[in-house]
Amino acid sequence: MASREENMKRTDRVLRISQLDALELNKALEQLVWSQFSQCFHGFKPGLLAHFEPEVKALLWLFLWRFTIYSKNATVGQSILNIQYKNDFSPKLRYQPPSKNQKLWYAVCTVGGTWLEERCYDLFRNRHLASFGKARQCMNIMVGLFKLGGLINFLIFLQRGKFATLTERLLGIHSVFCKPQNIREVGFEYMNRELLWHGFAEFLIFLLPLINIQKLKAKLSSWCIPLTGASNSDNTLSTSGKQCSLCGEWPTMPHTIGCEHIFCYYCVKSSFLFDVYFTCPKCGSEVHSVQPLKSGIEMSEVNAL
Repeated sequence: MASREENMKRTDRVLRISQLDALELNKALEQLVWSQFSQCFHGFKPGLLAHFEPEVKALLWLFLWRFTIYSKNATVGQSILNIQYKNDFSPKLRYQPPSKNQKLWYAVCTVGGTWLEERCYDLFRNRHLASFGKARQCMNIMVGLFKLGGLINFLIFLQRGKFATLTERLLGIHSVFCKPQNIREVGFEYMNRELLWHGFAEFLIFLLPLINIQKLKAKLSSWCIPLTGASNSDNTLSTSGKQCSLCGEWPTMPHTIGCEHIFCYYCVKSSFLFDVYFTCPKCGSEVHSVQPLKSGIEMSEVNAL
């Protein structure tokens, strides 16, 4: 029985990050509601809500409190994360919602405390009398003590994971899951596979620009196709000057690189500028110098046509 109760407590315990996320969601909702409400008075006289802003905010937060904590035992952020408040003073192990008094005191501490702080700040801001100065000093001391208590409570929360705010600790309410959570077993096979393929793809993206595809193609072609002799090569299209060894078309401004093959000037020059170690794709000869074809050979080819 004891082990079963411990397992239930472990599964029902809410993570610290979930409780903090719920608080951040509540703050985001309050900012969103206030921005939407203030836009309703965008066309009115500027500063219309400035004198009554604390009261208007208090009414809006009371409206939210009525339809969240009072009726559903959870804030909006807690409802999104499947969390709700539980009465910590109840001796029963089963879930007990916060009592009506705890809910009312929650509204007093959160909504009333915020309203009192803002209203007192506006009240004492433009007052310079001695009595108001003493009241303002006392108010600042009380607010500072409350902030200090909140800081101490937060440090205790980080250690024990219970009562994220000072209000929750004073009222005896803490966060629990709405439904019992089962211990999940996470498999990392899919993640490992994705990480492996992602790393392999990044390696290829880094490696492919470093590979000279044209030179590699020339090497493979020189290995696969046996080289013919110089006497037989005289009868080929390349040596006859009718075909560029790179583009396969009639050579425009025919040039040579030191072997018997002929290239267009643009083809061989652009390839040589792109790759200093450019070699002939037919025979694999390195570029010694890019020279124009001799006029005698050109004329003989023209006469042959």
